[in-house]
Amino acid sequence: MSQKARQAADLLLAVRANPANKLAALPEALRPADRAEAYAIQRLVAESFSGIGGWKVGAANPSADPQCGALPQVNVVASPASFDSTHRSNFIEAEVSFTIGHDLPPRAQPYSREEVIAAMATAHPTIELLDPRYIDADAVDPFSGLADSQSHFALIVGPGRADWHGIDFAAEIAEQYVDGALHKTHQGNPGGDMVRLVQWVANTGAVWAGGLKAGQVVTCGSWTGKSPVGAKADIRVHFPSLGEAHAQYVG
Repeated sequence: MSQKARQAADLLLAVRANPANKLAALPEALRPADRAEAYAIQRLVAESFSGIGGWKVGAANPSADPQCGALPQVNVVASPASFDSTHRSNFIEAEVSFTIGHDLPPRAQPYSREEVIAAMATAHPTIELLDPRYIDADAVDPFSGLADSQSHFALIVGPGRADWHGIDFAAEIAEQYVDGALHKTHQGNPGGDMVRLVQWVANTGAVWAGGLKAGQVVTCGSWTGKSPVGAKADIRVHFPSLGEAHAQYVG
């Protein structure tokens, strides 16, 4: 890894350690110029984790190239869960995730769709909490956002369903509640086919980390978009075919 990537990663890691000291942006000389440089920074950040608990992956639309990020194991937790909001920027997303049932190690022959489906053991209603390392993540360039794993902070995973294969996810409606009130709804994942996204992580995104591992959770992008919430927000997401996940911020 380049010295540039190392210095950028160190800045992001410093904010992870002390979220009160968010960055306006990476210094211009350290900003990634392309996806490869963004992923190099992201990888160095992830190598500091005590373990990788899963991956986030998403795409802007059903035909767009996916993007991913490794998730720290310590913050991939079962619902219900609570997190301290002190000095954090509190954003939420309603998502669907899958627990990997057996390892998909790197190999020369890409994993087929059928092989990936066989490894997707259970589907879950999921809440992603976002806390960018930047003061305003929307103000930084896209590659700097990718280097920061698209602002990921924590993943709250609801009960799993093993017989998810028959669910029509294109017709599924996500319901997002904040402080007991319906906040947002959205039908279908904007990124489209979630199996395509998991397959891309297995064949491309997670290769540097030894591929997807049994027990890891792959969450497949926001259904509801990024939403700011209060410092003591109560969050619940519900999917008719999967059930719900519940999280709280405490100040």
